[in-house]
Amino acid sequence: MPSSLRNILTVFRRELTQYLTSPIAYLIAFAVLLMGGFLFNNDLAMRNGTDITSSAVILSYYAQFTMFFAPLLTMRLFAEENREGTIELLMTLPVRDSTLVIGKFLGAWAYYSLLLVMTFVYQAALIWLSPPDLGIAFSNYLGLWLMGGAAIGIGMVFSALNENQIVSAFLSLATLLLLWSADQVGLVISNRELATLVRSFSFQTNYVYSFSVGIVRLDSVVFFVGVMTVALFITTQIIESRRWR
Repeated sequence: MPSSLRNILTVFRRELTQYLTSPIAYLIAFAVLLMGGFLFNNDLAMRNGTDITSSAVILSYYAQFTMFFAPLLTMRLFAEENREGTIELLMTLPVRDSTLVIGKFLGAWAYYSLLLVMTFVYQAALIWLSPPDLGIAFSNYLGLWLMGGAAIGIGMVFSALNENQIVSAFLSLATLLLLWSADQVGLVISNRELATLVRSFSFQTNYVYSFSVGIVRLDSVVFFVGVMTVALFITTQIIESRRWR
């Protein structure tokens, strides 16, 4: 196994272990599943057997939840290292900055993926009640997974910029909400070309009008992967800049 890949896996295991042993991570999981269960039960109650519940209903709520709890997952990744001074220790290790960033990102993304896996219980309930459209469920999960990775990438940027976890979470949340609502911002811009450009950066547009309706559009996949790539590049540059301070 190449040393770079081995180092990434080492950082990945370290970060994932910290999530699985952190009380905050379990509180996030509890809050997300509690809200999801409430909304799922409420949707079933409103339909009252008169309509088939879509597998995408609960997942569409999770898309909005992601904008709020992704900053909580990323706020400590580098901010805690910066505050405690351990980032300098990490930079003395024979590990490239990009390796460190990718390993931490994959650890956070893996924990986010575990939260998504927990929502399979709702799909199992729907299969028992009335078989849902599994194709729509698959596209929704793929969209949520990619969008979650993009949100985590953005959160990492602000975590690397700050020593205060609360400030990091707040800036990440503000940015994600802006990106989520870029679709509405584009509607009030009179210049058509500019409005189209703004709307193309909307998380809501790339998820709701694609994955949410059962369509896996290549441009939406490229958008979320592109956001992840750019965010990881920026984070790496921020970490590298600390070597010259």
